Amino acid sequence: MNVTDPAPASLPAPPYYAVVFTAVRTPGDNGYAESDERMMKLAADQPGFLGVDSARGADGLGITVSYWRDKDSIAAWREHAEHVLARAHGREHWYASFALHVAKVERAYGFVRPADL
Repeated sequence: MNVTDPAPASLPAPPYYAVVFTAVRTPGDNGYAESDERMMKLAADQPGFLGVDSARGADGLGITVSYWRDKDSIAAWREHAEHVLARAHGREHWYASFALHVAKVERAYGFVRPADL
């Protein structure tokens, strides 16, 4: 995701899976930014990873949607050793609350405004 030129993730035709992680952060960074960058790079290298969309408001509420080819890819990422440690650290330090949802995407479409309008 390029912060200077935001755009939705470019994804293949469905079906695929979306993991929706919605969280409220605790105050301060406490090493979050560095770990988040590391997790994004690690996830992108995992078999079955398709892309990610993420947004965070000034109030600390953030939503990250990662997209995966299948449930086995999601399970493998969940068990990745560094990801396991980051999740535990998040519960202890970074998150006041969070919710996670896994959904099968069966239909998807988008829109891009032509540059000359």
